[in-house]
Amino acid sequence: MLGVCTLDMQFVYVLPGWEGSVADGRVLQDTISRRHELKVPHGCYLVDAGYTNFEGFLAPFRAQRYHLNEWHQGYQPSTLEESFNMKHALARNVIERCFGLLKLKWGILRSPSFYPVRVHNRIIITCCLLHNFIRTYMSLDPIEAELREIT
Repeated sequence: MLGVCTLDMQFVYVLPGWEGSVADGRVLQDTISRRHELKVPHGCYLVDAGYTNFEGFLAPFRAQRYHLNEWHQGYQPSTLEESFNMKHALARNVIERCFGLLKLKWGILRSPSFYPVRVHNRIIITCCLLHNFIRTYMSLDPIEAELREIT
């Protein structure tokens, strides 16, 4: 599944349906080339190290510290690339929290599905829509508090 979210953790684009292990870049290229492709507004999206840099998409520097747990141990960046990667990881952590919250809310997303792919894709999209609805109309999401305790 490919998901794009805003800084307030609402999904703005969801593409379910890729089965098995597929390279992230391949899914993104498919998304951009579809008839109703992902429209990249001016600016850019932050992507993880599974992607490469190209117009509208910014990946971290390779072969440099990147994961947040490396920074929480008191390590300070020693190069500009490490500093960039630390800021990149902090900003990109929003999508990780968004997916974590989605999985906490909807147990059906935490285990393998035995539904046909078409039905499972609809389940994923419905869960994302309900997630957005809850984030829009509830001032406090109790599941988000639970997620903060876990991380």
